Amino acid sequence: MGITSAIVLLAVIWFMVLFIVLPFRVTTQGEAGEVVPGTPSSAPDVTNLKAKFKLVSVIAIVLWCVIYGIVMSGVISVTDLDFFDQMRR
Repeated sequence: MGITSAIVLLAVIWFMVLFIVLPFRVTTQGEAGEVVPGTPSSAPDVTNLKAKFKLVSVIAIVLWCVIYGIVMSGVISVTDLDFFDQMRR
């Protein structure tokens, strides 16, 4: 695995984990009881993005290390994922 593919893999994992974590522990303006005029009551009141970004980064790096280790050890290779026998030709 080259450096570019390792960085791309980390970016994909990071964004996937981000989209999973974003809806957790969000307080809406309707729940807080203070709706800003011009916004829907379902708009977030407190998002805690800084804490979520830190959590996502830690989870993504751990997952990346596991996947990188599996790929580099040879347990799973590209030919194992070739379900349509395109690489055997």
